[in-house]
Amino acid sequence: MRDFFTIIGGMGTAATESYLRLLNQRTPTDCDQDFLDYILVNHATVPDRTSYILDRTKPSFYPALLDDVQQQSQLNPAFMVIICNTAHYFYEQLQQATTVPLLHMPRTAIATLKAQYPDIKRVGLIATQGTLADGIYEQELQQQNYDYTLGDKQLQADVMTLIYDNIKTKGVVDAPLYHQIIRRMQQEFGAEAVILGCTELSLAQEKAADHDALIIDAQSIIVDKSIELALKVRAGKTITIKNGLAD
Repeated sequence: MRDFFTIIGGMGTAATESYLRLLNQRTPTDCDQDFLDYILVNHATVPDRTSYILDRTKPSFYPALLDDVQQQSQLNPAFMVIICNTAHYFYEQLQQATTVPLLHMPRTAIATLKAQYPDIKRVGLIATQGTLADGIYEQELQQQNYDYTLGDKQLQADVMTLIYDNIKTKGVVDAPLYHQIIRRMQQEFGAEAVILGCTELSLAQEKAADHDALIIDAQSIIVDKSIELALKVRAGKTITIKNGLAD
């Protein structure tokens, strides 16, 4: 297979399935052959990203992702996308290990926020404790001069409950809890938009989107970017990805 891209997923698998559903639903098709060519690496046994970031005595997820990137690089995909926000903790090291460009999900999400909603000043960020601890999104928000809020300790605990206790453990989305988190971000912390900085939260948005908040869904955005780039590759056009951002 030529002119394809690689999806490095399985972190977790339900969130990766959400990405694939959206990818296939949004791809313009009239027949089987119109769907995109891609390879899915559903690496479900990658060690938990948040556990390692918060406690370095836990198994690192870097060796597993490095293996995936190096293995896939031998097949020469046009680009790769990692379906896990927290995994971007090692983005720079992974990109240095391959000549294949890696899309940067958090960076792409913030760039989209800035381009589509230029009047937004204050945003709320909800994500895993690992993503908050490594500052992936905060660095991007600061560079773009955004005023942002992470909520309070209770809101962050509720986010972890939604992600780990409900979605990862039980395979269910607690819609009332999700709506409560979004509502508190708006009403108590003044967020004009809420960034979903975890693919499980993107799954929650897919399943329970019946609210009126402006959501910046990193996974949904990377789906659209994946389609855009893959169609260009299929058409024989040159794609440019620099620092994880596609022109």
